[in-house]
Amino acid sequence: MVSYLMKPFDAHRSFALFLFVGSALIFIMIVLGGVTRLTGSGLSIVEWQPFQGIFPPLTQQDWTTLFSQYQASPEYQKVNFGMSLIEFKQIFWLEYIHRLWGRFIGLYFLFLIFYVLKKRVLRPYLGALLALWSLGAIQGVVGWYMVKSGLVHDPYVSPYRLSMHLMLAIITYSWALNLGLRLWYAHIKTWDYSVITAVSLISLTILFGGLVAGHKAGLIYNTFPLMGKSWIPEELFFEAPWWKDLIHNPVSIQFVHRLLAIITLLFLGFLALQRQGFYRVVFALAILQAGLGISTLLLHVPVFLATSHQAIAIVLLTSLWVAFYQRHDPRKIFSFKPFKKSASSC
Repeated sequence: MVSYLMKPFDAHRSFALFLFVGSALIFIMIVLGGVTRLTGSGLSIVEWQPFQGIFPPLTQQDWTTLFSQYQASPEYQKVNFGMSLIEFKQIFWLEYIHRLWGRFIGLYFLFLIFYVLKKRVLRPYLGALLALWSLGAIQGVVGWYMVKSGLVHDPYVSPYRLSMHLMLAIITYSWALNLGLRLWYAHIKTWDYSVITAVSLISLTILFGGLVAGHKAGLIYNTFPLMGKSWIPEELFFEAPWWKDLIHNPVSIQFVHRLLAIITLLFLGFLALQRQGFYRVVFALAILQAGLGISTLLLHVPVFLATSHQAIAIVLLTSLWVAFYQRHDPRKIFSFKPFKKSASSC
């Protein structure tokens, strides 16, 4: 009997496509989240209504109520005092779309759960899908937990809750993507520790990127490669203990983010030289990402560049996973052609 991996297209690979679509939806969600934050739209909706919040404001009375709620928030009183209703609508829609997209992702993965229940051959993946859906639900709660931190006294969300929200999104995305890749390519029985190291470096860099965003550390030391006039600024590790400074001090956070980015770039360059193939694409994306990061810093965090920097970080992570699976599978990347039937096949 020919293995299902030798077939050009079957239930497993069809399901993999569904998971790739789900991963793409999560990717869009992450980018939307970045745009929402960078445009100052994230605190425009001061209530969390999982079901009723699906419906947008349709009447003038609806808009008046929402605007009145926003006017009572610290952000309006301390940052946007005097904002008009028209200006409020501009920031409202971004946050609304961001939340609505999250609900859509939840419904999409709920559809996949029912799809798997219907296909007996896919039943082994039900547990993973249920866990993914649960992780998405937790992400919604964490998102509100983050927003709530900016509705009390300080009109800015907690950098730590922001980073937690970002990393949970990265984990959810990576899980969905890996599940799809494992179905699309041949099953991998051994892990590649070099790739795990690279993924860890990218993830750590993204984590500190979240802290940079939360602490607005991208608005200081807008020079490169030096930080001001020196390689190591005086304010580095100014607080004690050092680990507290590492997540509290904007200077230390930016320094570590830079350092991790350089280490990651060098390591991916080493992988590209050692393995070639698709790893060269990974390294090219790493160079692009470094260029975007430097440009974002030098130009004081413009929305387009900062959003692109966040998006390419996810693309870089994706390319690394694809390179890993593709290296262990004789088919070309995303080829629909089957394996050649071996003489031993029956």
